[in-house]
Amino acid sequence: MEISSVPISSCSKEHQKIYQEWFRFADSDGDGRITGGDAIKFFGMSNLNRQDLKQVWAIADSKRQGYLGFSEFVAAMQLVSLAQAGHDITHGLQNSNVDLESLKPPVMEGLDALLSAKKKHTHKSNENEVNGTALVQQSPSALWFSSKSAKKVPLSSVTSIIDGLKRLYVQKLKPLEVTYKFNDFVSPLLTNSDFDAKPMVMLLGQYSTGKTTFIKHLLKSSYPGAHIGPEPTTDRFVVVMSGPDERSVPGNTIAVQADMPFSGLTTFGTAFLSKFECSQMPHSLLEHITFVDTPGVLSGEKQRTQRAYDFTGVTSWFAAKCDLILLLFDPHKLDVSDEFKRVISSLHGHDDKIRVVLNKADQIDTQQLMRVYGALMWSLGKVLNTPEVMRVYIGSFNDKPVNEAATGPVGKELFEKEQEDLLADLKDIPKKACDRRINEFVKRARAAKIHAYIISHLKKEMPAILGKAKAQQRLIDNLEDEFKKVQREHHLPPGDFPDVDHFRDILSGYSIDNFEKLKPKMIDAVDEMLGYDIPELLKNFKNPYDQ
Repeated sequence: MEISSVPISSCSKEHQKIYQEWFRFADSDGDGRITGGDAIKFFGMSNLNRQDLKQVWAIADSKRQGYLGFSEFVAAMQLVSLAQAGHDITHGLQNSNVDLESLKPPVMEGLDALLSAKKKHTHKSNENEVNGTALVQQSPSALWFSSKSAKKVPLSSVTSIIDGLKRLYVQKLKPLEVTYKFNDFVSPLLTNSDFDAKPMVMLLGQYSTGKTTFIKHLLKSSYPGAHIGPEPTTDRFVVVMSGPDERSVPGNTIAVQADMPFSGLTTFGTAFLSKFECSQMPHSLLEHITFVDTPGVLSGEKQRTQRAYDFTGVTSWFAAKCDLILLLFDPHKLDVSDEFKRVISSLHGHDDKIRVVLNKADQIDTQQLMRVYGALMWSLGKVLNTPEVMRVYIGSFNDKPVNEAATGPVGKELFEKEQEDLLADLKDIPKKACDRRINEFVKRARAAKIHAYIISHLKKEMPAILGKAKAQQRLIDNLEDEFKKVQREHHLPPGDFPDVDHFRDILSGYSIDNFEKLKPKMIDAVDEMLGYDIPELLKNFKNPYDQ
């Protein structure tokens, strides 16, 4: 299965050179991205009508990033060429029988003259070279996460929705998080790599439910460090991601790499990092999605042996980062163990990401499958504690053909349709990644606001001079009541408040008297960000040809 935001269009080397020259010319900022403003100037030379250009942009920028990279630019140019030849611009056009490799570049009126003029202008000077040494330009977004003040970064340097979120985080949300220790209580501070990371899919389930086999089925090959067996064979968290060659990178190494979004895992200590590794390999699917393979959740006698690290905490950390969470079940192991209940409970707040997969379903006949499905829904209903019915995919996700002798022709047809639905869900992940980033960012901002209200409220309840120790213990003991006071005072939804017991555990290690008082200007900055800046950002980076 190949997942791609835009079908990476093939073209001859001769045409690729032409497109590279055009791309450099159209890229006004020289940052390797064609923004909406660049597109309006450049694509206008094609003399296509606005409606056609709107369709070209919508198909090329299917991820809604607000810009085109080189491969998306080539795809856009091929669509322009097809439109000039009289084709209707539709999403399926590039997948049709058109020979893209021999397709000539579009006619861009006046472009040759502009390119000639630019070559003459740059022939004698090279702005990126000083005394024969090339200057390495750092992207603006990388500078935002440096120690220097981010407030000096101009708005014009924002060239995509993700860049805009980075800027808003550093300027408006991060100061609030640092002031009220949000990173200690809820989630580590975000880094540049957290915003730029590829979408992630995490697989959770008891041992031998087929998590590793599921990933191998999608990749159509094994990956470094993959182990499959009848007992818990995956004893570590394995991140399967794209890389130049096949290799396994130890957890301690990957957690300190600045270009990887895993630095937050250092808080779980060496005991966890020794059970964490990154498996890299070149693969077309991994260029768009990263998979997180997890150790089998223990059941029965096995779960009495405590793990050396906070397994539930780690799954919760990954859940916040992931775009999709797949809970895998085996028809012969439908019991939800105590550890699995804790893991599912830790996914609270990420319900929209959860999908359930009833794997190995071809091992039972149709009548048994109906009973198993009913039993699974009953078990999930007790654990998830929600009236909504969870989406359950039924199938057998491995490289073996479906056992039609057990399931019958009806079962085989059902499995094929269910597998198609799940694969369609996975294919949508890269396209929805930008929307997911915005959604997670807004959720984080609201959580940070509530956290600031709680911390400042506790500080306000402390006495000025005497009895501080007793007052702190009283606040910790009656934390649930204090949460209700904050909720009533600021008219906040109770469902957005953190888990009381977890908050109490962390709070006991702090001196409440050292907390900061409420700073209304910081709260106002976050409110302004949610109410004005983010909607304005989405407006600026929508399809440039929208009326």
